[in-house]
Amino acid sequence: RRKAAKLLADLGLGERLNFLPEKLSGGEKQRVAIARTILKAPPILMLDEATSALDTQTEREIQGALDRVSQNRTTLVIAHRLSTVVGADEILVLDRGVVAERGRHDELLEKGGLYAAMWARQRAADEARERLRETEDDDTLGVVVRGQPAAE
Repeated sequence: RRKAAKLLADLGLGERLNFLPEKLSGGEKQRVAIARTILKAPPILMLDEATSALDTQTEREIQGALDRVSQNRTTLVIAHRLSTVVGADEILVLDRGVVAERGRHDELLEKGGLYAAMWARQRAADEARERLRETEDDDTLGVVVRGQPAAE
């Protein structure tokens, strides 16, 4: 019970679980599912888009926990967010249901194929999101308001 409480606190869910599940956000529901999986400690771990509903910072934190839990067990990770599979022993890149490439992260980047192109696009998008977040955080005048046209 203490282990579960600590895990939920580490995932930022300790107090939020007083709410009914339908009141949880998509990311919170995803963290609860991850916590349940970690507590079960199955011999084979299958993660299907396990961090897709999480922001980048939370994903990094959760990914660290998943990496520790995945040690010494077979883990199958299905992901569109490639940062999730960087540490995998082997990555299979599918294109229209067919294995187009396979290898480790660094090997696939060296090949310069489909995986490398997807990686570059995701990195550029992540960097743009981070710059926007920093700009919004530094915007003490309220000039940058996401989703609204600039005032004249």
